[in-house]
Amino acid sequence: MRILLIGFGAVGQGLTQILRDQADYLREREGFEARIVGVATRSRGTLYHPGGFDLDALLDVAGDGRFDRFPQLDGLLRDQDIFDLIRMADADVLVEVSHSNLQTAQPALDYCRAALDSGKHVVMANKGPVALAYDDLMNHAQRVGKQVGFEATVMAGTPSLRLGMDALAGCRIESARGILNGTTNYILTQMEVGMAYSDALEQAQALGYAEADPTADVDGWDAASKVVILAAALFGQRLSLDSMPVAGISSLTLADIEAARAAGERWKLIGTATPDGARVEPVRLPANHPLAQVSGATNAITYTTDLLGDVTLVGPGAGPVATGFGLLADLLAIHRT
Repeated sequence: MRILLIGFGAVGQGLTQILRDQADYLREREGFEARIVGVATRSRGTLYHPGGFDLDALLDVAGDGRFDRFPQLDGLLRDQDIFDLIRMADADVLVEVSHSNLQTAQPALDYCRAALDSGKHVVMANKGPVALAYDDLMNHAQRVGKQVGFEATVMAGTPSLRLGMDALAGCRIESARGILNGTTNYILTQMEVGMAYSDALEQAQALGYAEADPTADVDGWDAASKVVILAAALFGQRLSLDSMPVAGISSLTLADIEAARAAGERWKLIGTATPDGARVEPVRLPANHPLAQVSGATNAITYTTDLLGDVTLVGPGAGPVATGFGLLADLLAIHRT
């Protein structure tokens, strides 16, 4: 499988590490061999070679932060326009891992369209195109006979979407309810041991869980984008971020945390999708609820079904390797079909 990567930050490098380190295992178990033939970034330029790249060399140049230091090879093309590269690259799959734009989904949405039109499958960790243009992408892919994979957009590599869409396909899913943002869950966990909100946020930033501007996390918008994706994939709901109630955790105090504890409850930021709508809000859950028992930066989702009752999945919701694994799961699904 020939892969063209758009974006080569932590997630793109995480996938590259997996493809390097698991190459023998994937070849023996799945008959899967992958070559990265192109890497494109908006700030560091592009690299393309039809024969593929040595993955160690790609990771080395990523550490330098400059593609112009990549060794010259016969047939190597540098610094092409990204759309030109997408259209001309001899690749099977476009992997879109650039920064998520939750206002317009651009330019990633147009990159995905260009890839589909040029005969490539699309796999992404970028939430923007799926959250804002789900029908557009899926209909486009169907017209051209290609697949769009987006497992990594919700709970990273923990197979939350695959569980709901495939493994539970024989059930009627009544709701999907989960902890979909690790930053807020970490902050709430720290507040439970007496840390003030501001100190917990600062610690989350120091550990890399929260961005310098944590608004998308603490105000609930990151979780909301994932709820929109769940609602579309599971229930055919076509929601927008401004059409659903969204509240974050920044107004919670230590007194709120203590009051919940005294009542045998814990605060969690919960995203909920049902056939009738969706929302994101802080919720007090009984301490014995499966979601209440999830601490730190871990994510979890509970599917309520007609045949099995509640099915809860717990796992990492962020991180380069975890998200890279979500991308790999979609690449393997394409390989198998």
